[in-house]
Amino acid sequence: MSHELIQIQVSAVSDKLKSEEAIFYIKEKFSKRLAKNLNLIRVSAPIAVLDGTGINDDLNGIERPVSFPVKGLEGKRASVVQSLAKWKRIRLKEFNIEAGKGILTDMRALRPDEDLSPIHSIYVDQWDWEKHILPEQRTIAYLKTTVESIYEAIKTIEREVCEIFPGMSPELPEKIYFIHSEELLKQFPDLTVKEREKEVARIFGAVFIIGIGNRLSNGLPHDGRAPDYDDWSSLNEDGYNGLNGDIILWNPVLNSAFEISSMGIRVNTESMLKQLEIKGCQERSKLLFHSLLLNNQLPLSIGGGIGQSRLCMFLLKKMHIGEVQSSIWPEEILFRHSQNEIKLL
Repeated sequence: MSHELIQIQVSAVSDKLKSEEAIFYIKEKFSKRLAKNLNLIRVSAPIAVLDGTGINDDLNGIERPVSFPVKGLEGKRASVVQSLAKWKRIRLKEFNIEAGKGILTDMRALRPDEDLSPIHSIYVDQWDWEKHILPEQRTIAYLKTTVESIYEAIKTIEREVCEIFPGMSPELPEKIYFIHSEELLKQFPDLTVKEREKEVARIFGAVFIIGIGNRLSNGLPHDGRAPDYDDWSSLNEDGYNGLNGDIILWNPVLNSAFEISSMGIRVNTESMLKQLEIKGCQERSKLLFHSLLLNNQLPLSIGGGIGQSRLCMFLLKKMHIGEVQSSIWPEEILFRHSQNEIKLL
């Protein structure tokens, strides 16, 4: 789709059809830029996986997946995916992806335990990517380089959107700021996690918070992470624990921090065993995914997810995620936002 075909005035962005056109444009252009920057190949993805394999992700460990019996498999149960972190790593092996290359897919998920808000829906759509790396690339330096490549793709599409909508202007800073969650705690010891995120995002505009999942000096993790995909426990070259993190932008429309991506260098055998022990779920080591990893049958990798609706919401300066995706909302939410002339899809 050319710029000429999608020249839309800012005043028309509130129109639902024009919004859909803009959303499609952003998704198409960004995915191509991301694939180029990270050397990724597009692949198809499942909507559900069989239970009992360990392939589905537990996220923070408390979310219930949508589960159902499969008639054609004698009633075996399957679950709608919550993310594809472990599935993608198996795909790297099956496709024999060489080091330095990876895969990119459109992930669609349902998270019925999500607390609904202007940025949270039960429907999740994101670009899920995974890249084969070498042992010597399991470093903070490589993690930061990868984050910068993703951020460059975000800034590129932001500039293009602002060209399409002449009344809009870029908001993002030239560089993304890096800070470890322990450093952030030390800078703002009296603030909650969300308050710390808001403050650092407000100051720097774009930030990558490193080390999410391991306990900090106050005895609490910055946020929860499952034990079997991101490596949040290994000591890194900066002297802190963790080789993962979140990309967070400052959202001036919402006046808040705005998480756009969760990502990281994935667990190796040593870090997964350690993290399973920390979380008290060593029994998972017998599951399919975990057995493959423990037997060194899966490639080392880095990967993550980038919210599609989140990115569209940010770039189109929307107040609610329901303006850029179709989902299910209580009547009270629909009515309240209609009163403020916010049209949910």
